[in-house]
Amino acid sequence: MKSIKLLLLMVLTGILFHSCTLSDGEQFENDFQNNQYLREIVSQYDVWYLDYHRTIGSGDIAYVSRAFTMSFVNGVLYANNNIVDIGRTGNGFGIEIGTYDVFNGLLEINHHLDGVYNFEVTQLSPNEISIYNPIENINYYLIGYQISQFDYDKLFYENIEYFLQEYVDWEKVETVGGIPTAFDNENYMAFTPEDMTTFYSSQDTFNTQINNIHWDFVGGYEVYDVHGYEDLKILTLYYDHGGVEEFELSVRNDREIQLYHFNSKTNYWFSGRELIYYSKGKSSKKNGKDLEKNKGRKRTKVSRRTKHRKTF
Repeated sequence: MKSIKLLLLMVLTGILFHSCTLSDGEQFENDFQNNQYLREIVSQYDVWYLDYHRTIGSGDIAYVSRAFTMSFVNGVLYANNNIVDIGRTGNGFGIEIGTYDVFNGLLEINHHLDGVYNFEVTQLSPNEISIYNPIENINYYLIGYQISQFDYDKLFYENIEYFLQEYVDWEKVETVGGIPTAFDNENYMAFTPEDMTTFYSSQDTFNTQINNIHWDFVGGYEVYDVHGYEDLKILTLYYDHGGVEEFELSVRNDREIQLYHFNSKTNYWFSGRELIYYSKGKSSKKNGKDLEKNKGRKRTKVSRRTKHRKTF
């Protein structure tokens, strides 16, 4: 009887051991496949555009909120924190900000300054994913593009407020047509991220050094979408002294903007001076004590109102 019991015990132990070994092997294989699949998902596109306006959650991860695009290349994480020079910086990938790997079906990012964050990745469509960090309770939405197919114009116009902030000031370089107005005398403008609404302007003469600019006016501004147009905005300046100026705003290139003044029918071109580089969590050192508020900029959701284009 003892021999029979021992034999049964050995058989049962063998069956259980075989079952456990099979389950562990299957689990290992599933984990490997899931991790490999996740690596392929995040690396299949050159750049992932961060559609920040869709962000959901109560927390914040600074280096993600700062980025316009992120790229996952052979274990290295790159980001474009500036709109200016995007497509050129780092051959389009941007600057290196950390490393990444995949463990247990999670995307692990090790930022050079901020350390390790884990993200749950959900594929929403062939070129769209969401990355969710449960500790910060924040969900970001990313749209994948190959660099050769990336719509840079769309990025500029969707994030026009940030583009305006990326230069210490804008200098008027050309005036064409129109009737004389007070705005003709305002040769410099600056936009800072104070509540996403603050601008400065100056009547200083051309070629004034940035450190020497006296900001004659300050006020609030608002950018409107234009019904039926994706490559045009309306910029309204609300001066603290009570004046209001309204322009059509278009981007000539990543260093020049065009302002068409509705009332005088004048075209003004402004060129950006001294680019502010946003990298490693801080902006570069800037001139002008009144503009230090740009330091450490992060993106926030922008909700624009829409206007119809005026007929001329």
